This record gives sequence, C-alpha cells and structure tokens, in this order.
Amino acid sequence: MVERAAKGLADIVAANTAISNVDSKSGTLSYRGYDIDQLVGRSSFEEVAYLLQRGSLPGRGDLDGYRAELTAARGSLGAAVEAVLPVLAGAEPMAALRTLVSALSADDPDAADGSLGADQRKAARLVAQLPVLLARYAGVRTGVEVPAPRADLGVAGNLLWQLRGTEPDAELVSILDRYLVLLADHTMNASTFAARVCAATLSDLHSAVTAAIGTLKGPLHGGAGEAVLALLAEVGDAGAAADAVRGRLTAGERIVGFGHRAYKGVDPRAKHVRAMSQRLAELTGERGQHDLSVALEQAVAVAGGPPPNVDLYAAAVLRGLGFPTELGAPVLAVARMAGWTAHAMEQHADNRLIRPDAAYIGPKRQVWMPIQERI
Repeated sequence: MVERAAKGLADIVAANTAISNVDSKSGTLSYRGYDIDQLVGRSSFEEVAYLLQRGSLPGRGDLDGYRAELTAARGSLGAAVEAVLPVLAGAEPMAALRTLVSALSADDPDAADGSLGADQRKAARLVAQLPVLLARYAGVRTGVEVPAPRADLGVAGNLLWQLRGTEPDAELVSILDRYLVLLADHTMNASTFAARVCAATLSDLHSAVTAAIGTLKGPLHGGAGEAVLALLAEVGDAGAAADAVRGRLTAGERIVGFGHRAYKGVDPRAKHVRAMSQRLAELTGERGQHDLSVALEQAVAVAGGPPPNVDLYAAAVLRGLGFPTELGAPVLAVARMAGWTAHAMEQHADNRLIRPDAAYIGPKRQVWMPIQERI
C-alpha cells in the first residue's frame, strides 16, 4: 500500500519558531508573543522589524541605532543594481524585485560573512533597501525621476515620498506603516518556508529572500490582491453584491477575499485593514471600493459563507494610498522582508537541512528496451 503525502503539507509541522504564531482556533496572530492587536498603531514598522529580527522590542537607543542603519543602507544600492535597473523597465514587478534583490548581494559588504552579526546587518539593509528598489523600479518603468530617500522619513514615509514625489501626508504614512506592521510576518506561509529551505542549505540571506520573493510572485500566494480587485470590478457596485455572491456560492465557487487556510474562523488582520479602508474612504472621498467591499462582506455573511480575510479590504487600502494594482504584491514583500530575514536567521542559528521524503506513485519494475524496439 502506497503511503500518500499530505497535499500542500497540510498540518505538517516543519520547524520550531519563536518568531510568530498563528492560533487558528482563537483567531490570533502574534509576533514573538505580542498579539498583533497590541502592536498595530502602537509600534512602528521599524520597531516591529527590530522585534522580529533581533528578538525583542527596542528601547529608544536601540531604535535610534536601528533607524540609523536603515538610513545608511538607503544611500547606496550598489553598482550591480544600478547596472541592472535600466534593463528591467519592461519586467513584471515581482520579477524585477527578485532580480534586484539578488543583485544587491554583489555589493553588500557582508555578502560572504554568515555570522549572526553580519546577518543582522544584512537583514536591516534589506528592510531599508527593498522599498527603495521598488520606487526606483517604478520610476524606470514609468520614466519618472524618483527623488532620493530622506533621513527624516521611515520605511512607510520614504516609500510614499519616492513613489509620489510629493510631501507625504502624515495620516497616509501612519496608515501605510500600520499596514506594513500587520503583514510583517505570518509564520510558515509558502514564501517563508521557501526562505527557510534555502537558508537550511547554509546559503546566504540574499539567496533566501530571493527564493521568498520568487515564491510570493506566484498568484496563489501574492496574487490575492489583484484577484480581489478583479472581483470588485466584475461585481461593479454595492447593489449587485448580493446577487453576485449568491450566484458564486450556488455554483460552488470560492469567493476571493474570504476564508483563510490558517484560520478556522476570523482572520485577526481583517478588522484592522477594514478600519484603514474606512478611514481612507473618508480622507479621499472615494468610497466606491470600500463600500463595495462592505457590501460583499455583508452578502457573504448572510449567505453563511466564511468571514473576510486580510485581502478583501487590502485592495481598497492600497488603492486609497495611491498604489497601482500591480504593486500590491511588491508592497506585501516590503512588509514581509522583516519576517523573511528573521526566519532565515533563525534557521541558520539552529539548522538541519530540510529534506522531506516523497511518496512515489509512478510505475514500477519497468524493463528497458533498445530504442529500435520501443513503440
């Protein structure tokens, strides 16, 4: 009897981690023991990146030092990145980021050093440099001159500043910062697992996060935001939501933006993103996507469907912040860089090569024949 594999490694514990935890029964997400509800709106993305990468929330001196590392890292991306950037104008955004992050390693001063201290320095640089890479790529793609990053702005502020070229509104910066905190890590998702598999070979940090970016590029992982936008466009307006939901559920279709494999009930991130979407609708006066998302949530609830996940309102949040549709997954990568690097370093610190078995289901006892005898 052939032992069958657990498809998608469902319910298989692949690693011990102290970085983040999803409690599917209670519907909670925590970073190093801190419930996400405690962190969103209270700790900046820089504080949370420090927490994930270095193990504890920083004191004032620690945070000032970490921010100084980030500021210094934004100043130069290296000759390899500058050489590669111009030829990526026509590349798809996640493909461009995958290539650019790989190119960063060519000029990183700690590229050949696998010690913990070097990994921590590289991890901080990657958190700082990925949003700059995204802004520079967007500039090359659209032919727009991108302003240099500013020392007085953090990750969220600089991303808005560089992509827009105008002074970022403080409340928009706050919303983006909270969004990045909310998505900084999510335990053993596909891209994090890819990063850990790569790190388990004792490959370097840049290789591990390049593997993660390549994994997030897949539409089943990083493409939910675009799928939600496509759904919103297809439904059209709030008045059509109930009929659209009934039609899909009757046909046995899954409605994108609802339910999550990691949670048996509510995705704890959803309420935060809903609040951000509501506030952006108030600030911009553009309520269409938010109101349609609310109508879809209500219609699915009435039909007895699952609760919304983080992706339903994330699409409206990113649109409200001014990000084009195709930059949804790259912005997620900016947030997730904090978690990816933390997991890669944790794997390096207590390592064993990740080498699962496979259940062979192909033919057996075949008999080789010369090519002239094969039919």
